[in-house]
Amino acid sequence: MMVFATVLFSCGSGGQTESSSDVATTPVDGGQATVQDDVSQQNIVQVAVGSKDHTTLVAALKAAAYVDALANAGPFTVFAPTNAAFDALPAGTVDNLVKPENQAQLRDILEYHVYIGVMRENMMREGQKLNQANMKNVVLAKNGDKFTVNGANIVAAVPCANGIVYVIDKVLLPE
Repeated sequence: MMVFATVLFSCGSGGQTESSSDVATTPVDGGQATVQDDVSQQNIVQVAVGSKDHTTLVAALKAAAYVDALANAGPFTVFAPTNAAFDALPAGTVDNLVKPENQAQLRDILEYHVYIGVMRENMMREGQKLNQANMKNVVLAKNGDKFTVNGANIVAAVPCANGIVYVIDKVLLPE
């Protein structure tokens, strides 16, 4: 009993009372997109920002105010066109889409590249339709031992903290 009393008093506050922290907190907009974390697995936006082959995609995400959505928890499957895929569009297309007055159209195109949920390659099936974030379908097909999405070749897969990025060689355009 004496040992218990000694432990109880030695762990006490010594007459001091706890006070709240003097550190002020400031609410931040932007959700998880604003979190700095260089240790954990990167989210979809961080992967895109870190890729020299996706600078046009990142610029489009920013112009469409879609960065925060893809940085949050998800999970998401993103079919990410390369810069070369954007360059293959008719001249002036990208410059026109990133204008503020075309933000809704750009966002629709970007949402056509996003499936809500994780679609791993081992879950993909020939002819499978995926309902994208813009409520329109894309179709998966086999090209040899690789899959395509609406004819765009999936050239790489990058797992992310909030889903998966499939690098594709064409921009998907909703009809």
